[in-house]
Formats: sequence, C-alpha cells, structure tokens
Amino acid sequence: MSARGEPAPEFAAHSGRDALPEEQRSLLSRAIRLEWISIACTAVTVTMVASLAGQSQAMKAAWIEDALALLPPIAFLVATRRIRRGPTRDYPYGHHRSIGVAHLVAAVALLNMGVFLLVDSTISLVTVERPPVGLTVLFGQAVWSGWLMIAVLVIACIPPVILGRLKLALAEPLHDKVLYADSDMNKADWSSSLASIAGIMGIGLGLWWADAVAALLIALSISRDGVKNLRAAIRGLTDGVARTFDEEEPHPLIARLEQRAQEAPWVLDAAGRVRDEGHVFHVEMFVVPASGEVVTGAMCEDLRASLHDLDWKVHDVVIAPVAELPEHQAFHRG
Repeated sequence: MSARGEPAPEFAAHSGRDALPEEQRSLLSRAIRLEWISIACTAVTVTMVASLAGQSQAMKAAWIEDALALLPPIAFLVATRRIRRGPTRDYPYGHHRSIGVAHLVAAVALLNMGVFLLVDSTISLVTVERPPVGLTVLFGQAVWSGWLMIAVLVIACIPPVILGRLKLALAEPLHDKVLYADSDMNKADWSSSLASIAGIMGIGLGLWWADAVAALLIALSISRDGVKNLRAAIRGLTDGVARTFDEEEPHPLIARLEQRAQEAPWVLDAAGRVRDEGHVFHVEMFVVPASGEVVTGAMCEDLRASLHDLDWKVHDVVIAPVAELPEHQAFHRG
C-alpha cells in the first residue's frame, strides 16, 4: 500500500473487473452494451409517450414507469465503473459493493413511485375523474387520439421484451442482482404498456373507470417489484446470508465451500460465513482442527487456496481456526 492509500499492484490485479474470469468479463461487457441500448430506447419511448399522455391516467403511469426504467441501467453503469477501483486503506474490501448500492437506489425509487401512483390512481377512482381522449388532426384527417396512444404503446412494448430476456440470461452467470432487477423492470414496462392499452380501449368504449383501474394495476406491479428489490438490497447491504441472484434461496456455493473445508485432512468440522459483495463473495471459514493437529500458516494457506479455486465468485477467503464452531454458524449449517 502506498503512502497515498493507493492499492498496491498485487492487490490491484485482483480487484474490480479483474476479479472476474475472462468469461464473466466478456458477459459484463455485453451487459454494459445492453444497458446503453436500454437507455437510448427508453429515452425515445419516454418522449413518445409523454407527447401523447394528455389526461390519461394509464398513459401517465406508463410514462412514469418508462422514466423509472432509466434508473436501473444508469445505476448499473455507474456501479460497474466504480468497481474498477482497487482496494485502498479506506476501502480494504475494494468497491464490489457498489453493485449492492445501485440495487438499493433503484429499489427505493421504484417503491416510492409505486406508492405515488397507487395514491394518485385511487384518488382518480374516488373522485370519478373522467379523462378526455379527444380527436387530433393527422395528415389533414381527424383521428381519435386513443389510436395514436395505442400505436405508441405497442411500439414501446417491443424493446423491453427483447432487452429484458437478454439481461435475464446474463444475470445468473454474472450473479448480478441489479441486472436481474432491471430485467424485472423491463417486464413491468411491457406489462404496463399492455395495461395502458386496455385502459385506453376502455375509455373508447365508455368505461371511464378502465383508465384509472389500469393505472392502479400498473402501480401495484411497480410497488410489488419495489418491495421485493428493496428487501433484497437491504439484506445484501446488512450482511445477510449470500443468496442466489434471484433471491430465491441461500446460495448453494456455501454448502460446497463447507464441504471442501471439511475434506481437509486436518479439519474436524467447518462452517462458513459468506458475504455477498456484489458479483463476488467474501468468505470467512471457521474450522475446528482435528485432535492433536497443530495448525500452521501453510495449512491455512493451502485450505484458503483450495476454497478460492472452487468457484470464480469466491474472491476473499479468511481461514479462522477455532476450538468450536460459533453457535449461530452451527445452527445455520444444520
């Protein structure tokens, strides 16, 4: 470590994107390109929807959700740029957790807007607000504005469907929860567009409440996604047990790490404390030496290297010889 707190060369070589193997670095570059494409497509969609929103609650909701869709890719791009920085004296673990911070930012914004839309749409229903969708002149012909809105929304559905599937395919091999949340947002985008189309058609059929109900459904979808992602982001930033990219279960790598440690000839028992740093994991492995074994630094280093080589996500490993496993670790493992 230099006097200025800059990372030493040996640490810098294993930080940020350099901590990822070649395959994951390639996938990350592809994900970055997808996010730039997402921002460009979303900017065009937001402009088109805003120009036709008028007094339609469903169109306003779709416009707000399209604008929200800019947050995950922007947060992702900022985070992936920040993780390039190596560890320093002030940040000894590096900056991998920037991914978790980006996840939190996107989740909070998503939840706030979901709640806002819930309140706004409910007020529209209670006050019996009847949104006007009138006529517009197009090439000298009077056309119902609803048809233009529907056409724009159909066009707006296409990019999220394609981009969302591509991002989802990259989220698991990268173990990237921001990318997963963004694919979830893309799904909400095209779903909200379909709901908005239904609401506009309802207005055309004289069902004044259809517009507000469609907006309410969109708001519920946004709020559900916001709560899910907020819970996941807080769990990660408060050192909850490392989980899979979709938060469905504790990550199976934890059991594999413990099994590998228990296979060491000098280890009687072992339990791991695994922290999700973003793309990579920090592992603290508690090991109980077998009776009569004298633990040396070389033995711990061999075990550390063995655990590190088990999976690319295993970034930092600490071996902690103990007389007995911590009670909470034994309970968690059992």
